[in-house]
Parts: sequence; C-alpha cells; structure tokens
Amino acid sequence: MTADLALRNVRIVDGTGAAPIEGDVAVTADRITGVGSAGPAAETIDGEGLTLAPGFVDVHTHDDGALLRHPGMEFKLAQGCTSVVIGNCGFSAAPAEVGAKDPSGLIGVPPDWSDLAGFGAALEAARPAVNAMALIGHNTVRSLVMGDERRAPTATELAEMRAAVATGIEQGACGFSTGLIYEPGRYSETDEVVELAAAAGQAGALYATHIRNEGDHLLQAIEEAIEIGRQAGAAVQISHHKAAGARNWGKVVESLARVDAANAAGADVTLDVYPYTAGSGPMAQYFNLDRLDPELAEVIRFASCPAFRPYEGRMATDIAAEQGVQPVDVIRQVLTAPDGDRTICIQFIIDEADIETNLAHPLMMVGSDGIPDLEGRPHPRLFGTFPRVLSRYVRDRGVLTLEDAVRRMTSLSCDRFGFADRGRVAEGQFADLVLFDAETVADTATYDDPKQEPAGIELVVVNGQIAYRSGDHTGVGTGRFLRYQPSYR
Repeated sequence: MTADLALRNVRIVDGTGAAPIEGDVAVTADRITGVGSAGPAAETIDGEGLTLAPGFVDVHTHDDGALLRHPGMEFKLAQGCTSVVIGNCGFSAAPAEVGAKDPSGLIGVPPDWSDLAGFGAALEAARPAVNAMALIGHNTVRSLVMGDERRAPTATELAEMRAAVATGIEQGACGFSTGLIYEPGRYSETDEVVELAAAAGQAGALYATHIRNEGDHLLQAIEEAIEIGRQAGAAVQISHHKAAGARNWGKVVESLARVDAANAAGADVTLDVYPYTAGSGPMAQYFNLDRLDPELAEVIRFASCPAFRPYEGRMATDIAAEQGVQPVDVIRQVLTAPDGDRTICIQFIIDEADIETNLAHPLMMVGSDGIPDLEGRPHPRLFGTFPRVLSRYVRDRGVLTLEDAVRRMTSLSCDRFGFADRGRVAEGQFADLVLFDAETVADTATYDDPKQEPAGIELVVVNGQIAYRSGDHTGVGTGRFLRYQPSYR
C-alpha cells in the first residue's frame, strides 16, 4: 500500500522516554502506519539530521477564544504544538449565556453556544490548526449561577453548578478547573470546590487547579488541592507550579515533597510549569485598589493595556520614574481608567532555580499559560515555551534529557488529559508529529519582541496533514475538538 506521507532518515524520539531510533515513519490518512521503515509514499520528506517526535501538547492554555479568533494558531503551531488544553484557571468558554459579555476578558468571543457541545461545534466549524481538549471552569460556572456574589452557594445553586460541570464532562471535557486566586472563585470555600470536583471525579476526570495561593501560603494551598482531590475522588493537576515572590523562592522543594508524599499514600497528583521567571494575567485580579501592593507594583510590566497603549512593553517602575510618582500610582491610574480591567500584566516573581527544580520532577508537564492577546506585547511564553525547554533546559542546561523532555510534552500529557491514541510515534496513533533540529531549536520571542516564531522547527503534522513547513503555515485547518477518554489517564 502506498502511504500518503513518508518521513525518512529521521531520529525518532517516540514520546515514551525510550532511546531514539533511526528510521522512517509512514502516514496514511490521519494515522501513523509505519515506524522504522516506510514503503512507497505519495510525498516523501528527507529528515536526515532531524528529530521526529509526537506533536507537543500544551496542557495549560487560555486559547478557548483564540481557536475561533485566530484559528491558524500560528503562535502554537510554530512551536511544534499540535494540541492544547483549554478552560484552565477556572475560566472556560463553556458553559455560557448566548450573547453575554465574557466577565473574565480571557475568551474574547461573544458566545453563540450555551454548552460545551455547542462550543465544540463552533470550534470545528472554525477549522483550527490544532486539536483542543476542554476543561470546565469554576469561575465561569459560578458567574453564571451566582454572579459575583461573595458568599457560599445555596443548596440549589450548588446543585445547579454541579449539574453544569457534569454536563460538560458528559460532553467531552477532561475535567473541572479552578482559579482560586481569581474572582469569583476566591470567594468559595473548600467544601464547594470538593462538591464540584466530585462531578469530575465520579466520571474519572481531572481536577486541575490554579491553587489558592502561590506565595506565602503555597504549602497550605498545595495541601488544600490534595485534600480536594481526595474528598472528590479525582486525580489532581497542579497548574503552573511556582513559589511567587523572592521571600518564597525555594519552597517548591517542599511543595513537591508534599506531592510525592501524597502520591505515595495513594493520591494521584501531577503538575505543569512554564519555563520563565515571570507570570502573566489580568492585572485587576492581582491588586486591591484599597490596598495596592507596592512590592508587586515594582515587578509589573504591561503586556496589553487598552487604556494606555504606550505603556505596553514597559515596566511600571520606569513609567513612574518618568511621571515623578510611585509605581502603585501608575497601577491605580491604569486600573481606574476606562477598560483598565482589560489590562494584562507580566509579573517577574519566579526564581530560575525553582524552574529547574520543577522541570527535574518526573511528573512535571509543560504548559505555556500564554494569554493570546496579540494587540499588545504578550508574555514571550505564548510563542516560545516548548522550544525554550528544548534549547535552554535540555541542550544548554542539561536539566532534562531530550527523550524525557519529549515524554513530558507528549505521552505523559496525553495520558493524563485523556487524549486517545495520541502522544507516541507508534503504528495506529493519530499522526500528530513535529520534525525539528535538536541542535538549533530555540525560542526567539523576548519580552521586548515577543511575537517571534522559534527557530529549528521544520515540520508539523496535525491529524496526518502538513500544517507547518519551514516557517510557512499551510492553513489546512485539520485540528479537532477532542473528547476525554478516561482509560488514557
């Protein structure tokens, strides 16, 4: 039989962590049909000197709306990403009220759907370049049922929220996510979260969490996440694990030890991390206007600032010095302006040594946490996360072997998030593939110039079709809305 595509003379890093092998890979329709050797093919690509791996999976994204606004998903595809997990940090595109304004500002598309099935249909109609697997977000569900009420839900409200989560899981979501530092999730008590996470746990799905505190109370927040998983009967994914603020640097050693101890006692906890010393998110969520934090204001950089576009790409400290005011005054000026609540900031709060500690942990996956607002100067992680791991932490620093880094980005992620038949270069798997030069792959996006595609990614295949080749996006739009398969967790 003639294959549709043959990738010849490649070094195959198959996603399992096994040693590479030299050989060919054949693709027919949307599946891998040969590994090691390949017969005749309609199209042949000579990959001599290059590495072939499963397509990378970004397990922590906010790409829900981007899949519709920017279906080419160039900023992910050029990294070698063939799949993304959406609905993180408690913010998801579904469920929704048709035509309603998005209270989080992270989705950016007025919904013409009310549930995940409707969103999935809209996504497939947009023909995105990459696959997507969804989480159901706590903040989204709570906003729909309770608005921004700062109280515990009534029994009726709790039942309504649980039903919304259960419906999302039935319609293919891989789990339930929280963002317990964000409004309105921060107003919830642990027992509320347990009840909602149990709707996922009973279906064999995940509880993914931006924990309640990543700074001074990191360890307590880790314990809360573990306890929620225990009571809900759900596996736990700790999102973008970090110790925020210089006085907390190094705490990731203890928080990882607590995860290990919990797993040894029967829990099921995994984590993800992004390889940068700065975070990013909606600035209004990080500051209380009644008590602006001067320490945090000192490390803020503006990514997207609709109220003051000239501030984008600049530190609050530099703007304050020009104006003869304090950084907190600049923060107040922005947040109290029209559209100030739409500001996305970058916060330099993470220690480089903690990144390496995180990446060395065998249960640590990779998630960009990028916010796809392309009008300003987004965090470079949106364009550079996966090549940065391969260049800085594999090739330069030796924190990971290439084989293990690929495992974290592929089979570990696919198995955890229930991606059926993906994450390995093996016969019968879906043909999501990335061909790259392990000696030159590198991120080129910087804080000053963030919208730069990486170097060294030569070819990306999504569901059997070439989606990216030598810097060119083909626009085939073969990404799919994926349904969670618990047996793959």
